[in-house]
Amino acid sequence: MKFQDISLPEEIQKSLVSMGFETPTEIQEKAIPLVMSGKDIIAGAQTGTGKTAAFGIPMLAQAMENPEKTGLILAPTRELAAQILDVIRRLSAHTPHMTISMLIGGTSMQGQIRSLRKNPRVIVATPGRLMDHLQQKNLTLNNISLLVLDEADRMMDMGFTPQLEKILTYLPKERQTLFFSATVPPDIEKLAKKYVTNPVRLIVGPINQKVEKIEQDVREVTNATKNDVLMAEVKACEGSVLIFTRTRGRADKVSKFLLDGRQSVTRIHGDRSQGQRNAAIKAFRDGKYKILVATDIIARGLDIPHISLVVNYDLPQSPEDYIHRIGRTARAGAEGKALCLLLSEDKYQWARINKLYNPEVYKETLKQQQKENALSGRPNKYGKKKATDKTPRRPREDEGKAKRSFFSKRPGTIENTRWNPDDLTNKPSRPTAEKRSFKGKKKFSGKKASSQKVEKGSWFTKKFGKSKNARG
Repeated sequence: MKFQDISLPEEIQKSLVSMGFETPTEIQEKAIPLVMSGKDIIAGAQTGTGKTAAFGIPMLAQAMENPEKTGLILAPTRELAAQILDVIRRLSAHTPHMTISMLIGGTSMQGQIRSLRKNPRVIVATPGRLMDHLQQKNLTLNNISLLVLDEADRMMDMGFTPQLEKILTYLPKERQTLFFSATVPPDIEKLAKKYVTNPVRLIVGPINQKVEKIEQDVREVTNATKNDVLMAEVKACEGSVLIFTRTRGRADKVSKFLLDGRQSVTRIHGDRSQGQRNAAIKAFRDGKYKILVATDIIARGLDIPHISLVVNYDLPQSPEDYIHRIGRTARAGAEGKALCLLLSEDKYQWARINKLYNPEVYKETLKQQQKENALSGRPNKYGKKKATDKTPRRPREDEGKAKRSFFSKRPGTIENTRWNPDDLTNKPSRPTAEKRSFKGKKKFSGKKASSQKVEKGSWFTKKFGKSKNARG
């Protein structure tokens, strides 16, 4: 099947030819006819399979056939929104009257307001900035006929669920809704059931498995050797390299280390401005930099075909993000390599990743670990002890002896350790005012001194010949 066999407007067919698209992918072949027929969809497919064109082509086709229809695309990150905008613009290159607007954070609100005044037919936005415009009443969503949630699982992981529910209240009830995601967890199913009508569940390929053409390698390192191993791998790679770190500060440190080693590197993370992030991605895509150090903000949606090596300098916090990281290489059927640098404290997280994507490797590792623990007498896997591993508690030396109370008469005796208010014969005595003492002060005698004597030979007596406090 080819795109020419699908009933699409002539303008879109010309754009597909200029983009070099002849044969649709599996997700495109199955999703485009369903969307054109007006069906709601919950679609899941591996990263790099062309999900953007799967919903972008029918959205543009419906907008061209019916001028009153408008589409809204929500994406979790600015980078993914910018990439979706680029694909939509290329698909609508031969349709000059098709206006498109992008609403993302980090850019001027005034420029976005000016673009909204042109009545765009397609809006690409992130949930946070879209809510800002809705609260300021810069736009209304009453004419939205098609809603697309791209990478819906990522939006939920990033905490956008409350904002998504608020945005859906601004939309008309009669609309078409599409959920596209690389994974379809139960949370997506639960959210989709609230806002879709008789959806078609479309799962293409094993969505929770790694791409087959990615060669995976694991290196066990220490904190002292980690950077040296990274430098050696970067120098040995001929193509572009993408390095993922867990934090923004780590991304800065790794990029500085590579710069000191005379490597061509740029970085991208949440602390950089939107202009800096766009410039870094554009320069990396154009080949001006060989290495890009980034956090998980570009783990999804970044489509750069010439990435040869993906390095997990730090393992992701969520095992589901691992497949999205390594999916930045081997795009569109190409081959690639993924490298993980593992510290000793990363073994538990690596086991969780293998349990999800490599169950056979996980089982073999688990059996080997259990055998080693049994021979060495160590606890079971990952430090968790079973009931049989618990050793009896060693008794204390003073166990069984009564503790001495503040009011006890003799140490070690049980009687009189606590005073009974009803027993007036055994009432403990309270120290009198004469016996009380305070730190840094003399004992209180019960009478306030009228004057305070000055010692003989003091400077006041020598100068005036009498006490300082003496009367007269």
